[in-house]
Amino acid sequence: MAKVAILGFGVVGSGVAEVLRRNGPHIDEKIHSAVELKYILDVRDFPNSPFAPYVVHDFAQIEGDPEVDIVVETIGGATIAREFTERALRAGKSVVTSNKELVAEHGYELMRLAQEHGASYLYEASVGGGIPIIRPLKQCLAANEITEICGILNGTTNYILTRMIRAGLPFGEALKEAQANGYAEQDPTADIEGHDACRKICILASLAFGRHVYPAQAPTEGISGVALADVAYAESCGRKIKLLGRAIRGTDGKVRAFVAPHLVDGENPLAGVEDVFNAITVKGNAIGDVMFYGRGAGKLPTASAVVADVMEAARSMDRPKYLDWGPGGEDVAVPPDDVASAWYVRAEASAEQVRAAFPDASFLARAGAPAGETVFLTAGTLTRPALDGKLTALTPRSVFRILTD
Repeated sequence: MAKVAILGFGVVGSGVAEVLRRNGPHIDEKIHSAVELKYILDVRDFPNSPFAPYVVHDFAQIEGDPEVDIVVETIGGATIAREFTERALRAGKSVVTSNKELVAEHGYELMRLAQEHGASYLYEASVGGGIPIIRPLKQCLAANEITEICGILNGTTNYILTRMIRAGLPFGEALKEAQANGYAEQDPTADIEGHDACRKICILASLAFGRHVYPAQAPTEGISGVALADVAYAESCGRKIKLLGRAIRGTDGKVRAFVAPHLVDGENPLAGVEDVFNAITVKGNAIGDVMFYGRGAGKLPTASAVVADVMEAARSMDRPKYLDWGPGGEDVAVPPDDVASAWYVRAEASAEQVRAAFPDASFLARAGAPAGETVFLTAGTLTRPALDGKLTALTPRSVFRILTD
């Protein structure tokens, strides 16, 4: 029997408790052993919850209980969650987490700590919510040399962009709607400025390419600068704007990880991913392109992935599981300055000024465009420094990469 403690009884933590209770017989049958909830740690009491008898307020009670085999960390952040994770691992308890910030910033050290103390550290739910991507990337695609990972990694921003595209809502109104529907926090900065997607692409890059890529090494741009004008121009050329996290292994072996809005061709499967759904594409030299799609967040989808890790940890208590990577460093990742793309540019400039800098540019049009607004797509591909050199004579308002196969 494996006994479990859940840290944090918020959306995900309560979902984990619910899945453990609802699917208990199924879980036990699958792993040929029993999984039993023993504690829920939270600063609050939940007198009206069926899980009230499990609630404790002192982590030391969990840490010092030899019956607790698995700790589920759903607190979030990288402060108290890190402290409790380290203490649990030092006590020889396996830890399962949905905490993308903690894994992205400290995953390497925590995995080493788990190995030192004979415990598992599993984090399937830290990327993509209920979408299985961590274990397939490490195990099912292990025979491939991965060259690129690209995906829609944040449901909040994808919902906002979907509403801008489908309903013509300005960014601010679409954000308020997302907050009203519970898809965005009252402080949405981590989502709309791309930090959440950055953490996730760093985890995927670390796993795929074998060394820790830190969020500070991944340039990040969110969607707060995307205007309805950009949405209309993208539509005029058969494309949609999506916030993408990308990680590319260069010919020099170094990783280019970054997050930014892209124009995606309407025929690309990523263009059809709408609302709060996520999708992740992986390019391997043997498999080609594969895509993982589903709900990237939410109580039960995320809890599903967490409980699957709990089952794996329970199944492997005598032989802990390590989905790990090597140490990070300045030699691991470089900015994507040498990643060439075709580009979308919306600028205050005349057509003549654009032609002088970009002789082969393709111009776009939309109804109601103000005087002096010129929008174009570059011909061929350019690196960002080369593009910026050509833009010095213009006044750019929006500059986005165009995703190409």
